[in-house]
Amino acid sequence: MTTWFDQARFGMFIHWGPASQHGWELSWPLVGGVGALPNSQNVGVNEYHAAATTFNPVKFDARELARTARRAGMQYGVLTSKHHDGFAMFHTRQSDWSVEHSPFKRDIVREYTDAFRAEGLKVGLYFSLLDWHHPDYPAFVETDKPYRWGQWRRSTPEQWNRFVEFMFAQMRELLTNYGKIDLLWFDGGWERTPEEWKSREFVAMIRSLQPGVIINDRIPGHGDYQTPEQAVPPKPIEGPWETCLTINNSWGYNPSDTDLKSTRTLIHTLCEVAGKGGNLLLNVSPMGDGTLPIEHRERLDAIGEWMSRNAEAIVGTEPGLEPWQFYGPSTRRGNRIYLHCVMKPYESVSVRGVKVRRVGEARSLFSTTPLKVRKRISAADMLFNQDPVGELVIQIPDSAIDPLATVIALDFND
Repeated sequence: MTTWFDQARFGMFIHWGPASQHGWELSWPLVGGVGALPNSQNVGVNEYHAAATTFNPVKFDARELARTARRAGMQYGVLTSKHHDGFAMFHTRQSDWSVEHSPFKRDIVREYTDAFRAEGLKVGLYFSLLDWHHPDYPAFVETDKPYRWGQWRRSTPEQWNRFVEFMFAQMRELLTNYGKIDLLWFDGGWERTPEEWKSREFVAMIRSLQPGVIINDRIPGHGDYQTPEQAVPPKPIEGPWETCLTINNSWGYNPSDTDLKSTRTLIHTLCEVAGKGGNLLLNVSPMGDGTLPIEHRERLDAIGEWMSRNAEAIVGTEPGLEPWQFYGPSTRRGNRIYLHCVMKPYESVSVRGVKVRRVGEARSLFSTTPLKVRKRISAADMLFNQDPVGELVIQIPDSAIDPLATVIALDFND
């Protein structure tokens, strides 16, 4: 069954928490960093958690964030409701480790869900299974450093049962207090087994409360779609999938990480992901005051300007041609193929292995002027084949070239 997720192609990931006040990566600094995040700091556990006592993002405007996502052509959002540090960005009755007990007090999850729905966007929530703050998990302490893979300190059976009850209860709050949740993005499942997490029972509870929700693949043993991280798969993945990607190399606001991807790189990545039938979940990292860094805003605005011309080639499409037919990504909508020129066209582009007598108009989405198309067919096919397969050479004048990524719409007749 096709769902909205299979057609979305573009979403906004939002990594944010008290650590953003200090420009620290989320959660990982309190365990001493991790190799997969080269710009993650090493911060004392108590110092890291103390950020919650001063968290007061007075400039946070959920409606403006939602409008920014919509203008960028995004179809859904995913907010960190709780990261590995255990801090809840929502009001919870299960503990006082939440935004309700910070100076800010406001329910960030509620403001986010209301705002994104108001803009017609689907609502997703990120939720970490592990919890480096909860005493029954058990909480991570200085003597646990460095973070040793596979050697996590474990709680007693009684503690673990209490923690699992706590985890179930918080998820129940998220799924009953905030209206329809379209997607759940879990993380952190690597520290325990599916049986310890009670994955089967957990998913059953989720489905009973929100039958239509889409769940990623990070509850061990379960999931509706795959989540390659920080890279586009070399080949299309079978079934639904989504690449999550940062603008620099960090998930949380981290001004020391200046290795920023250009707008052109991000758009080309979006084209490639769409051409392989996946979604791109592009991360933004609000600062401590709740606003987006200017580098993120500039890129989202530029992507939105490009999407204002080219969204029809991204949202709601399916993969187009085979890789050997065109040197670049391509998407399809009905009888129209979109050629994504992620390298600047030099005078022309070629499309091979198509039924050339069915070709209609070709045009650049950057320009309304039709493009000249030359058809090449073998002599034998020209003489003896009523529906020959051949090659198209599409002329691309400078006036048709988009400075970020040129998309050619190529129509075929039945």
